[in-house]
Amino acid sequence: MPTERMPSPTALIPEAGAALTAIGVAVAGVGLGDRLLELNRRRVAALNGCGPEDRRPHTSDEERAALALTEAVTVLGADPVPDEVWDRAAKHFDHRELAALLLTAALANAVTRLDIATRRNIATRRNGATS
Repeated sequence: MPTERMPSPTALIPEAGAALTAIGVAVAGVGLGDRLLELNRRRVAALNGCGPEDRRPHTSDEERAALALTEAVTVLGADPVPDEVWDRAAKHFDHRELAALLLTAALANAVTRLDIATRRNIATRRNGATS
């Protein structure tokens, strides 16, 4: 019988949870808007098997560029962030906004990977619900 998984690491180390929350607050203050940041978080979750694939059309070039960058930093290939992906994103976002997109992806990857390791809410998320 497998060993029972531990609770959330951020519950066991609250200071780490507070630090992750602080990153999210700082990123939200950059001004990209909740919709774009949420699209990126959902894309990371879907790529990591922790959420449904978003099948809505992303109508703006800005959204498509942000999601391409998010995908590139989440699914690391031989050339993790190809120049064409970076250049496309840089046409729509300044350095501070690019930093916010990268931090959003990094934070979402951290959270989903912690959930994967501890098997928290994975089945629920795969069925389309969020915790």
